[in-house]
Amino acid sequence: MAVVVLSSPIVSPLGINIDMSKNLGSFHKVQLFSVSTPLRSRKPVVTVASSRKNIGAGLASEDKKLLLERYGYDANEFASQSKKSRRKEEERSGRNSQKEEEVVAVQPRTTHRLLQVLAGTAKRKKLLSLKGMDVRPMMEVVKGAAFGILQAAGGCPTSLRPGRWLDLYSGTGSVGIEAISRGCSEAHFVEMDPWVVSNVLQPNLEHTGFVEASVIHTARVENFLERADKLVGKDGAFDYISVTPPYMEVDYEVLMDQVSKSPAIGENTFIVVEYPSRTTMLDSCGCLEKMTDRRFGRTHLAIYGPKWAQKPRKS
Repeated sequence: MAVVVLSSPIVSPLGINIDMSKNLGSFHKVQLFSVSTPLRSRKPVVTVASSRKNIGAGLASEDKKLLLERYGYDANEFASQSKKSRRKEEERSGRNSQKEEEVVAVQPRTTHRLLQVLAGTAKRKKLLSLKGMDVRPMMEVVKGAAFGILQAAGGCPTSLRPGRWLDLYSGTGSVGIEAISRGCSEAHFVEMDPWVVSNVLQPNLEHTGFVEASVIHTARVENFLERADKLVGKDGAFDYISVTPPYMEVDYEVLMDQVSKSPAIGENTFIVVEYPSRTTMLDSCGCLEKMTDRRFGRTHLAIYGPKWAQKPRKS
């Protein structure tokens, strides 16, 4: 067996110097190489902690200083590094909180004039609508088809028969404004968002000159339908009702059941419902029968009316 003999002692992990040139017994001595560079001594890691309860978060400053000096540390340098570390941590946490505030910041709501009145006394007048998808107005192709069916059912292809219109989930008010433009004597708008009422619906009514023929109800549709007899007064049921809710925020089965039981509808009422694909609409709504059900891409249009109404031919 060969034995490696070093010219300098080996420092063991336990801190004991072992001289390989002594006490080797009968083993052969083979000198392979020598270590001329002294081994670097490493300072021990110092953890400052205390279990005493009467000194706050740790040792007193003097005790810390003595302990650090015992293990060869510069107490002043150690304190400055600790301050720098705390300062960096505070700056980092401050930046993180600032980023969180920036994420939470709500973007301002803005409007543009993309919609227009399709026919009647206010034809081609531009209407305000919200940018984005906060308020999704009825598409013009769907709106044109709905009014064409209603005018044909009333026996007058060019205009609506006189009556009152209830625009549920009115948003921009484009449906109710179209109704007034085409011959309705009055329109009631139900919209729960006060900002939309003040910055979109009211300006549209002023722009078209229909303020005097309009009534705005800033309320939830569900609450309005329950108290419709008190809110609309002695005039009773409406002649026309449009239901254009945000697709993902309503249960159509529950909504249409509430509409059918509301005092807002009567035996001669027409109801226009816009709904998405994969939604089942019943063949009747209270005493009213479904007159037509059409598809426009992902949007569907159902119209209910009285039994005496002429059913238009499907195109």
